[in-house]
Amino acid sequence: MTSLKIRILAGISAFVAIPSAAMADVGKPVNWQMGMQDSASPMQDFVNSFHNWMLVLITVITLFVLALLIYVMVRFNAKANPVPSKTTHNSLIEVVWTLVPVLILAAVAIPSFKLLFYQRVIPAADMTIKVIGNPSWNWTYEYPDLGVNDDKTAKVSFTSYLLPEDKAKADNVPYLLATDTPVVVPVNKTVKLIVTADPEGIIHSWAMPAFGMQINAIPGRLNEDWFKANKEGVFYGQCEELCGKDHAYMPIEVWAVSEENYKAWSDLELKQPKPDELNAFLKTIRPTPAKVASN
Repeated sequence: MTSLKIRILAGISAFVAIPSAAMADVGKPVNWQMGMQDSASPMQDFVNSFHNWMLVLITVITLFVLALLIYVMVRFNAKANPVPSKTTHNSLIEVVWTLVPVLILAAVAIPSFKLLFYQRVIPAADMTIKVIGNPSWNWTYEYPDLGVNDDKTAKVSFTSYLLPEDKAKADNVPYLLATDTPVVVPVNKTVKLIVTADPEGIIHSWAMPAFGMQINAIPGRLNEDWFKANKEGVFYGQCEELCGKDHAYMPIEVWAVSEENYKAWSDLELKQPKPDELNAFLKTIRPTPAKVASN
């Protein structure tokens, strides 16, 4: 085999390997990524399925239209067809080009409505988290299921800030995605989110690509969404609403951990630990990526 053939095959192999290598890391975007992030929830499974179906459909349509254009240019150019046809009507073609678009729209509408229904009809939740977008470009999280104080505020509540770049590099975590305090949830449990924004703030949007969800945080309004992480791991998202000068510095970090680790974390949070104590504990329960949870 010539050296040229070897280089060509090596290039093809490297190109083919890009998607699998890029998709191997669940929970965050990677360089040279092709396609969406790996799914970590049933909802994102549905989104991926719909996306793949649409990709096939639009590819077939594009190739069909391209083939028609090439055929027309070759078959009906002035040189090949000096005496043009004077045909003005063709009943069969007119029926086909009316019915086929209708069938295509139905093929798109049916799964899209199913996905919309699945996203917006929230199932019975195992736990609830309140998410508040703040005007200082960070997120506050409250866990009302873990108890409330006499003033009706949640006993477990914290604000999550962007992890500084030097700290992110030291911890080997992605800058602009990692936070100083992660949201911790148990794996394989339905989590209901109640999302809003500070009354004096602006509109934000809480989005988590691996969970297939995005919901706006609007001042004075409570929106609801849900997810169910079926893999243990660290998952990253960001605000996806243009919300001002620090929009790019408003990350989201969610840890899906085992029920035992979640119970240990919640017990510690209820004791209101010092930051150093909490950070030391978090290092012991940080999940490894792409560990599939059992149903």
